[in-house]
Amino acid sequence: MLSAVVAVGMCLLGWRQADQADRIAAHPVQVQGTVTQLPGGSGTYSQVAYEADGRKLAAADLWLPENAKVGDPICLERAADDPAAVRVCGEHYPQPVGIGLAQTSVPVALLFCLLCLYRIRRHRRARQVAAGRWRLNTTVAFAAEGMPAITHGKRSRRRRKGGRRALR
Repeated sequence: MLSAVVAVGMCLLGWRQADQADRIAAHPVQVQGTVTQLPGGSGTYSQVAYEADGRKLAAADLWLPENAKVGDPICLERAADDPAAVRVCGEHYPQPVGIGLAQTSVPVALLFCLLCLYRIRRHRRARQVAAGRWRLNTTVAFAAEGMPAITHGKRSRRRRKGGRRALR
């Protein structure tokens, strides 16, 4: 189940990146941005501040050149209809993490999901076969119509507690 959730999440992340790339490519508007933060360690991402439609905005985790420093100007392209959809000039996708994760984790997660579905289906079939055998064993004990009873018309010889007659 977890692999299905991961696959759906990564597909949505990759789809969002591709959608933003398409919207930017349809009507690109060049803006000038300034690098405000560089990635440092596992918990921080790069950040670029820019102005669009009179508002100050910031984009995180963009493709930055290797020699970028805080305060450096950088060329950005944004979508004309969505100022938040932004990428570095000359790049195809806005964020490298979204595309990289989607390209690697979606096929792996889908493979795990298919494997889990196969195992669930195989387990259900095994349970059905086992249940079918059980029914077969219980139906064999009953006499069909027209066949003599198991006791051949005689009374059962089951004994009661205390022998044939209970003491009073």
